Amino acid sequence: MALSSLLGAILLLALAWKTSQLVKAPSDRVLRSVTLCIVCAALSFLVGLKAGALYVDSLTGDGLAKLLQNSLLLVLVYLLQCVFLYSASDRTAGNRRARWELVPLVSAIGIAAWAMTITPGTERAHTYATANMREPGVALFYLAAGLYLVYGLAMALWWTLRYIRVSHRPLRTGLVLVAAALTVMVLMGSVREALTVTRWAGASVPAALIVGAKLLLDLAIPLFVAGLLYPAAATRWTTVRLWVHRRRMYQRLNPLWTVLHEAFPEDSLHRTPAGGWRDALNFRGVHRRYYRRAIECRDGLVRISPYLAELEAPTEPRAPLPAGRAAVHLQEALAAYTTGAPAPGRAIAVALPGGNDLDDDVRQLVALSDALRARQEGA
Repeated sequence: MALSSLLGAILLLALAWKTSQLVKAPSDRVLRSVTLCIVCAALSFLVGLKAGALYVDSLTGDGLAKLLQNSLLLVLVYLLQCVFLYSASDRTAGNRRARWELVPLVSAIGIAAWAMTITPGTERAHTYATANMREPGVALFYLAAGLYLVYGLAMALWWTLRYIRVSHRPLRTGLVLVAAALTVMVLMGSVREALTVTRWAGASVPAALIVGAKLLLDLAIPLFVAGLLYPAAATRWTTVRLWVHRRRMYQRLNPLWTVLHEAFPEDSLHRTPAGGWRDALNFRGVHRRYYRRAIECRDGLVRISPYLAELEAPTEPRAPLPAGRAAVHLQEALAAYTTGAPAPGRAIAVALPGGNDLDDDVRQLVALSDALRARQEGA
Protein backbone atom coordinates (compact mmCIF):
# COMPACT_ATOMS: atom_id res chain seq x y z
CA MET A 1 0.00 0.00 0.00
CA ALA A 2 2.81 2.40 0.90
CA LEU A 3 4.64 1.61 -2.35
CA SER A 4 1.47 2.17 -4.38
CA SER A 5 0.87 5.51 -2.66
CA LEU A 6 4.46 6.59 -3.35
CA LEU A 7 4.20 5.59 -7.00
CA GLY A 8 0.86 7.36 -7.37
CA ALA A 9 2.25 10.56 -5.85
CA ILE A 10 5.33 10.49 -8.09
CA LEU A 11 3.24 9.90 -11.20
CA LEU A 12 0.82 12.70 -10.31
CA LEU A 13 3.66 15.15 -9.70
CA ALA A 14 5.44 14.11 -12.88
CA LEU A 15 2.28 14.37 -14.96
CA ALA A 16 1.46 17.87 -13.70
CA TRP A 17 5.03 19.03 -14.27
CA LYS A 18 5.47 17.66 -17.78
CA THR A 19 2.00 18.74 -18.87
CA SER A 20 2.76 22.33 -17.87
CA GLN A 21 6.01 22.16 -19.88
CA LEU A 22 4.26 20.66 -22.90
CA VAL A 23 1.67 23.45 -22.91
CA LYS A 24 4.54 25.92 -23.32
CA ALA A 25 6.27 23.86 -26.04
CA PRO A 26 3.63 21.76 -27.82
CA SER A 27 5.87 21.09 -30.86
CA ASP A 28 8.68 19.51 -28.83
CA ARG A 29 8.56 15.84 -29.91
CA VAL A 30 10.84 14.60 -27.14
CA LEU A 31 8.88 16.40 -24.44
CA ARG A 32 5.62 15.16 -25.93
CA SER A 33 6.88 11.56 -25.86
CA VAL A 34 8.04 11.88 -22.24
CA THR A 35 4.69 13.36 -21.23
CA LEU A 36 2.76 10.59 -22.99
CA CYS A 37 5.01 8.03 -21.26
CA ILE A 38 3.92 9.39 -17.90
CA VAL A 39 0.27 9.50 -19.04
CA CYS A 40 0.44 5.81 -19.95
CA ALA A 41 2.15 4.99 -16.66
CA ALA A 42 -0.52 6.87 -14.70
CA LEU A 43 -3.40 5.22 -16.58
CA SER A 44 -1.83 1.79 -16.22
CA PHE A 45 -1.40 2.43 -12.50
CA LEU A 46 -5.05 3.40 -12.13
CA VAL A 47 -6.30 0.40 -14.11
CA GLY A 48 -4.04 -1.86 -12.07
CA LEU A 49 -5.64 -0.79 -8.80
CA LYS A 50 -8.31 -3.15 -7.51
CA ALA A 51 -11.07 -0.56 -7.79
CA GLY A 52 -9.96 0.46 -11.27
CA ALA A 53 -9.77 -3.13 -12.49
CA LEU A 54 -13.22 -3.95 -11.13
CA TYR A 55 -14.74 -0.93 -12.85
CA VAL A 56 -13.12 -1.66 -16.23
CA ASP A 57 -14.01 -5.36 -16.08
CA SER A 58 -17.61 -4.46 -15.21
CA LEU A 59 -17.96 -2.84 -18.63
CA THR A 60 -17.31 -5.94 -20.78
CA GLY A 61 -16.32 -8.75 -18.46
CA ASP A 62 -13.17 -10.12 -16.90
CA GLY A 63 -9.92 -9.65 -18.79
CA LEU A 64 -10.37 -6.16 -20.24
CA ALA A 65 -8.60 -4.44 -17.34
CA LYS A 66 -5.62 -6.79 -17.62
CA LEU A 67 -5.42 -6.32 -21.39
CA LEU A 68 -5.74 -2.54 -21.08
CA GLN A 69 -3.13 -2.30 -18.33
CA ASN A 70 -0.59 -4.36 -20.25
CA SER A 71 -1.31 -2.53 -23.52
CA LEU A 72 -0.63 0.80 -21.79
CA LEU A 73 2.68 -0.54 -20.53
CA LEU A 74 3.63 -1.66 -24.03
CA VAL A 75 2.75 1.77 -25.45
CA LEU A 76 4.79 3.37 -22.66
CA VAL A 77 7.84 1.36 -23.68
CA TYR A 78 7.28 2.31 -27.32
CA LEU A 79 7.09 6.00 -26.40
CA LEU A 80 10.25 5.64 -24.37
CA GLN A 81 12.02 4.42 -27.50
CA CYS A 82 10.60 7.45 -29.35
CA VAL A 83 12.25 9.75 -26.79
CA PHE A 84 15.66 8.48 -27.86
CA LEU A 85 14.80 8.19 -31.55
CA TYR A 86 13.68 11.82 -31.70
CA SER A 87 16.69 12.96 -29.65
CA ALA A 88 19.25 11.17 -31.83
CA SER A 89 17.73 11.71 -35.28
CA ASP A 90 16.38 14.49 -37.45
CA ARG A 91 12.63 14.80 -37.85
CA THR A 92 12.39 12.65 -41.00
CA ALA A 93 14.63 9.82 -39.78
CA GLY A 94 13.09 9.86 -36.32
CA ASN A 95 9.56 9.64 -37.67
CA ARG A 96 10.51 6.83 -40.07
CA ARG A 97 12.15 4.76 -37.32
CA ALA A 98 9.23 5.44 -34.97
CA ARG A 99 6.81 4.12 -37.58
CA TRP A 100 8.84 0.94 -38.00
CA GLU A 101 8.83 0.42 -34.24
CA LEU A 102 5.04 0.42 -34.37
CA VAL A 103 5.15 -2.99 -36.11
CA PRO A 104 6.34 -5.03 -33.08
CA LEU A 105 4.16 -2.92 -30.76
CA VAL A 106 0.94 -3.50 -32.71
CA SER A 107 1.86 -7.17 -33.19
CA ALA A 108 2.37 -7.71 -29.46
CA ILE A 109 -0.87 -5.96 -28.51
CA GLY A 110 -2.76 -7.84 -31.24
CA ILE A 111 -1.44 -11.22 -30.10
CA ALA A 112 -2.19 -10.39 -26.46
CA ALA A 113 -5.74 -9.35 -27.36
CA TRP A 114 -6.29 -12.51 -29.41
CA ALA A 115 -4.87 -14.61 -26.56
CA MET A 116 -7.33 -12.99 -24.18
CA THR A 117 -10.27 -13.77 -26.48
CA ILE A 118 -9.40 -17.47 -26.68
CA THR A 119 -8.94 -17.72 -22.93
CA PRO A 120 -12.02 -19.12 -21.16
CA GLY A 121 -13.82 -16.55 -19.04
CA THR A 122 -13.12 -18.47 -15.87
CA GLU A 123 -9.36 -18.19 -16.50
CA ARG A 124 -9.20 -14.44 -17.14
CA ALA A 125 -9.61 -13.17 -13.57
CA HIS A 126 -6.09 -13.87 -12.40
CA THR A 127 -2.77 -12.31 -11.54
CA TYR A 128 0.55 -13.47 -12.91
CA ALA A 129 1.23 -15.44 -9.73
CA THR A 130 -2.11 -17.26 -9.83
CA ALA A 131 -2.49 -17.64 -13.61
CA ASN A 132 -2.99 -21.11 -15.07
CA MET A 133 -0.11 -21.16 -17.54
CA ARG A 134 -1.20 -24.57 -18.82
CA GLU A 135 -4.02 -22.72 -20.55
CA PRO A 136 -2.59 -21.74 -23.99
CA GLY A 137 -4.33 -18.36 -24.11
CA VAL A 138 -3.01 -17.34 -20.70
CA ALA A 139 0.56 -18.38 -21.48
CA LEU A 140 0.46 -16.72 -24.91
CA PHE A 141 -0.84 -13.50 -23.38
CA TYR A 142 2.07 -13.22 -20.95
CA LEU A 143 4.65 -14.39 -23.49
CA ALA A 144 3.59 -11.83 -26.12
CA ALA A 145 3.40 -8.89 -23.74
CA GLY A 146 6.54 -9.90 -21.84
CA LEU A 147 8.60 -10.42 -24.99
CA TYR A 148 7.85 -6.95 -26.29
CA LEU A 149 8.52 -5.41 -22.89
CA VAL A 150 11.94 -7.04 -22.74
CA TYR A 151 12.72 -5.99 -26.33
CA GLY A 152 11.55 -2.40 -25.90
CA LEU A 153 13.21 -1.93 -22.51
CA ALA A 154 16.47 -3.44 -23.78
CA MET A 155 16.49 -1.00 -26.71
CA ALA A 156 15.79 1.91 -24.37
CA LEU A 157 18.60 0.72 -22.08
CA TRP A 158 20.99 0.57 -25.03
CA TRP A 159 20.18 4.15 -25.98
CA THR A 160 20.42 5.29 -22.38
CA LEU A 161 23.89 3.81 -21.93
CA ARG A 162 25.03 5.57 -25.12
CA TYR A 163 23.74 8.92 -23.88
CA ILE A 164 25.33 8.52 -20.44
CA ARG A 165 28.81 8.54 -22.00
CA VAL A 166 28.28 11.91 -23.70
CA SER A 167 26.12 13.63 -21.07
CA HIS A 168 26.96 15.95 -18.21
CA ARG A 169 25.30 16.53 -14.87
CA PRO A 170 22.48 16.76 -14.00
CA LEU A 171 21.31 14.91 -17.15
CA ARG A 172 23.97 12.24 -16.62
CA THR A 173 22.73 11.50 -13.09
CA GLY A 174 19.16 11.21 -14.31
CA LEU A 175 20.19 8.84 -17.10
CA VAL A 176 22.12 6.68 -14.62
CA LEU A 177 18.93 6.31 -12.56
CA VAL A 178 16.95 5.48 -15.70
CA ALA A 179 19.59 2.93 -16.76
CA ALA A 180 19.52 1.27 -13.34
CA ALA A 181 15.73 1.00 -13.48
CA LEU A 182 15.76 -0.31 -17.04
CA THR A 183 18.41 -2.89 -16.18
CA VAL A 184 16.23 -4.24 -13.38
CA MET A 185 13.19 -4.25 -15.67
CA VAL A 186 14.99 -6.11 -18.46
CA LEU A 187 16.41 -8.71 -16.09
CA MET A 188 13.16 -9.28 -14.23
CA GLY A 189 11.20 -9.29 -17.48
CA SER A 190 13.51 -11.97 -18.83
CA VAL A 191 13.12 -13.95 -15.62
CA ARG A 192 9.33 -13.75 -15.91
CA GLU A 193 9.47 -14.95 -19.52
CA ALA A 194 11.54 -17.94 -18.41
CA LEU A 195 9.12 -18.61 -15.56
CA THR A 196 6.18 -18.41 -17.96
CA VAL A 197 7.71 -21.02 -20.27
CA THR A 198 8.56 -23.20 -17.28
CA ARG A 199 5.01 -23.05 -15.93
CA TRP A 200 3.57 -23.60 -19.42
CA ALA A 201 5.62 -26.80 -19.62
CA GLY A 202 4.02 -27.95 -16.39
CA ALA A 203 6.95 -27.48 -14.00
CA SER A 204 6.40 -25.81 -10.65
CA VAL A 205 8.02 -22.47 -9.75
CA PRO A 206 8.71 -21.27 -6.18
CA ALA A 207 6.21 -18.59 -5.19
CA ALA A 208 9.02 -16.55 -3.60
CA LEU A 209 10.69 -16.24 -7.01
CA ILE A 210 7.53 -14.85 -8.61
CA VAL A 211 6.91 -12.43 -5.73
CA GLY A 212 10.53 -11.29 -5.72
CA ALA A 213 10.54 -10.56 -9.45
CA LYS A 214 7.33 -8.54 -9.13
CA LEU A 215 8.67 -6.59 -6.16
CA LEU A 216 11.82 -5.61 -8.04
CA LEU A 217 9.73 -4.53 -11.01
CA ASP A 218 7.51 -2.44 -8.74
CA LEU A 219 10.56 -0.77 -7.19
CA ALA A 220 12.11 -0.06 -10.58
CA ILE A 221 9.10 1.97 -11.78
CA PRO A 222 9.42 4.90 -9.32
CA LEU A 223 13.21 4.83 -9.83
CA PHE A 224 12.62 5.14 -13.57
CA VAL A 225 10.22 8.07 -13.14
CA ALA A 226 12.63 9.73 -10.71
CA GLY A 227 15.39 9.44 -13.31
CA LEU A 228 13.20 11.14 -15.92
CA LEU A 229 12.42 13.98 -13.53
CA TYR A 230 15.86 14.39 -11.96
CA PRO A 231 17.51 16.70 -14.56
CA ALA A 232 14.62 19.18 -14.49
CA ALA A 233 14.33 18.91 -10.70
CA ALA A 234 18.06 19.50 -10.23
CA THR A 235 17.96 22.51 -12.52
CA ARG A 236 14.97 23.91 -10.67
CA TRP A 237 16.67 23.30 -7.32
CA THR A 238 19.73 25.23 -8.52
CA THR A 239 17.46 28.06 -9.60
CA VAL A 240 15.75 28.13 -6.20
CA ARG A 241 19.10 28.14 -4.38
CA LEU A 242 20.29 31.06 -6.52
CA TRP A 243 17.03 32.90 -5.83
CA VAL A 244 17.37 32.38 -2.07
CA HIS A 245 21.04 33.43 -2.13
CA ARG A 246 20.38 36.63 -4.07
CA ARG A 247 17.40 37.51 -1.92
CA ARG A 248 19.56 37.14 1.19
CA MET A 249 22.38 39.21 -0.34
CA TYR A 250 19.85 41.84 -1.40
CA GLN A 251 18.66 42.15 2.18
CA ARG A 252 22.20 42.28 3.56
CA LEU A 253 22.95 45.20 1.22
CA ASN A 254 20.17 47.23 2.83
CA PRO A 255 22.29 49.17 5.42
CA LEU A 256 24.78 50.31 2.77
CA TRP A 257 22.11 51.04 0.19
CA THR A 258 20.01 53.05 2.68
CA VAL A 259 22.74 55.52 3.61
CA LEU A 260 23.86 55.92 -0.01
CA HIS A 261 20.32 56.29 -1.31
CA GLU A 262 19.61 59.02 1.25
CA ALA A 263 22.67 60.92 0.05
CA PHE A 264 22.20 60.27 -3.69
CA PRO A 265 18.48 59.65 -4.34
CA GLU A 266 18.90 60.81 -7.94
CA ASP A 267 21.03 57.74 -8.67
CA SER A 268 18.10 55.38 -8.13
CA LEU A 269 17.46 53.12 -11.11
CA HIS A 270 13.89 52.49 -9.99
CA ARG A 271 11.83 54.89 -12.10
CA THR A 272 8.56 52.91 -12.30
CA PRO A 273 6.05 52.07 -9.56
CA ALA A 274 6.87 48.96 -7.54
CA GLY A 275 5.06 45.73 -8.32
CA GLY A 276 4.14 45.14 -4.68
CA TRP A 277 3.91 41.64 -3.27
CA ARG A 278 3.73 40.09 -6.72
CA ASP A 279 7.12 41.53 -7.61
CA ALA A 280 8.51 40.38 -4.26
CA LEU A 281 7.49 36.78 -4.88
CA ASN A 282 8.47 36.75 -8.55
CA PHE A 283 11.73 34.90 -9.29
CA ARG A 284 12.81 37.43 -11.89
CA GLY A 285 11.81 40.27 -9.61
CA VAL A 286 14.38 39.20 -7.01
CA HIS A 287 17.14 39.03 -9.62
CA ARG A 288 16.17 42.43 -10.99
CA ARG A 289 16.21 44.06 -7.56
CA TYR A 290 19.48 42.31 -6.74
CA TYR A 291 21.21 43.76 -9.81
CA ARG A 292 19.69 47.18 -9.30
CA ARG A 293 20.70 47.45 -5.65
CA ALA A 294 24.26 46.33 -6.38
CA ILE A 295 24.62 48.90 -9.17
CA GLU A 296 23.14 51.68 -7.04
CA CYS A 297 25.49 50.85 -4.17
CA ARG A 298 28.51 50.84 -6.45
CA ASP A 299 27.46 54.13 -8.06
CA GLY A 300 27.07 55.70 -4.63
CA LEU A 301 30.52 54.51 -3.53
CA VAL A 302 32.06 55.97 -6.68
CA ARG A 303 30.55 59.35 -5.87
CA ILE A 304 31.56 59.30 -2.19
CA SER A 305 35.05 57.88 -2.79
CA PRO A 306 36.79 61.31 -3.02
CA TYR A 307 35.55 62.15 0.49
CA LEU A 308 36.75 58.75 1.75
CA ALA A 309 40.17 59.41 0.18
CA GLU A 310 40.49 62.54 2.28
CA LEU A 311 39.84 60.58 5.49
CA GLU A 312 42.21 57.65 4.86
CA ALA A 313 44.87 57.43 2.21
CA PRO A 314 45.80 53.96 0.96
CA THR A 315 49.05 52.40 2.11
CA GLU A 316 50.04 51.81 -1.53
CA PRO A 317 49.30 53.95 -4.58
CA ARG A 318 46.10 52.87 -6.35
CA ALA A 319 45.38 50.31 -3.63
CA PRO A 320 41.63 49.95 -2.90
CA LEU A 321 40.22 50.86 0.47
CA PRO A 322 39.14 47.62 2.21
CA ALA A 323 35.50 47.20 3.17
CA GLY A 324 36.22 47.28 6.90
CA ARG A 325 38.13 50.58 6.69
CA ALA A 326 35.53 52.11 4.36
CA ALA A 327 32.82 51.35 6.93
CA VAL A 328 34.77 53.29 9.57
CA HIS A 329 34.76 56.51 7.54
CA LEU A 330 31.61 56.18 5.40
CA GLN A 331 29.24 58.06 7.73
CA GLU A 332 31.71 60.92 8.13
CA ALA A 333 32.28 61.10 4.37
CA LEU A 334 28.53 61.20 3.73
CA ALA A 335 28.11 63.91 6.34
CA ALA A 336 30.77 65.99 4.58
CA TYR A 337 28.99 65.58 1.27
CA THR A 338 25.60 66.43 2.79
CA THR A 339 26.87 69.66 4.34
CA GLY A 340 28.07 70.79 0.91
CA ALA A 341 31.79 70.37 1.37
CA PRO A 342 33.57 70.65 -1.99
CA ALA A 343 34.58 67.34 -3.51
CA PRO A 344 38.30 66.62 -3.17
CA GLY A 345 40.31 66.32 -6.36
CA ARG A 346 41.22 62.68 -6.04
CA ALA A 347 39.23 59.48 -5.54
CA ILE A 348 39.95 56.04 -4.19
CA ALA A 349 38.70 52.59 -5.13
CA VAL A 350 36.49 51.12 -2.42
CA ALA A 351 35.98 47.40 -1.67
CA LEU A 352 36.99 46.25 -5.14
CA PRO A 353 36.17 42.63 -6.11
CA GLY A 354 38.86 40.14 -6.99
CA GLY A 355 37.09 39.10 -10.21
CA ASN A 356 35.09 40.71 -12.97
CA ASP A 357 31.63 39.26 -12.32
CA LEU A 358 28.83 41.09 -10.55
CA ASP A 359 28.40 38.42 -7.88
CA ASP A 360 32.01 38.92 -6.75
CA ASP A 361 31.37 42.65 -6.63
CA VAL A 362 28.27 42.05 -4.51
CA ARG A 363 30.28 39.98 -2.03
CA GLN A 364 32.57 42.97 -1.43
CA LEU A 365 29.59 45.31 -1.14
CA VAL A 366 27.93 42.95 1.33
CA ALA A 367 31.12 42.84 3.42
CA LEU A 368 31.04 46.64 3.58
CA SER A 369 27.31 46.64 4.37
CA ASP A 370 27.80 44.08 7.16
CA ALA A 371 30.63 46.13 8.64
CA LEU A 372 28.45 49.25 8.45
CA ARG A 373 25.56 47.42 10.16
CA ALA A 374 27.89 46.28 12.94
CA ARG A 375 29.07 49.87 13.54
CA GLN A 376 25.49 51.15 13.55
CA GLU A 377 24.38 48.51 16.06
CA GLY A 378 27.42 49.15 18.25
CA ALA A 379 26.96 52.89 18.27
